[in-house]
Amino acid sequence: MVEVAMSAGVAEGHDVPPDVLAGVIYWLRKGGHNYMDSFKYIVYRTKALDGGKFCFNPGCEVVGLVKDFKVCPQCKTVRYCGDACQTQHWNAGGHKAKCGTFASTFR
Repeated sequence: MVEVAMSAGVAEGHDVPPDVLAGVIYWLRKGGHNYMDSFKYIVYRTKALDGGKFCFNPGCEVVGLVKDFKVCPQCKTVRYCGDACQTQHWNAGGHKAKCGTFASTFR
């Protein structure tokens, strides 16, 4: 088995040869991409599959799988554990003011 490159510390367990990984990072940098964003995505995906706190309501402490959290139907960028948290964040948490700007940014 090929050893994992040290620069891929958060992506442990993959079997990409270090020279291939170095080449990918080189081309991502050359194209102006921040390769660390890819690693953040890997960490997010791992957390999504293992469970974590995904409710955007600041006072909520519910932990679960990302697939169990409802997405805001308008902007589709934030998640909530249920209707109560969504309503509270909409009215008092400020999502009502930001929701339209999120939606227009991603369309």
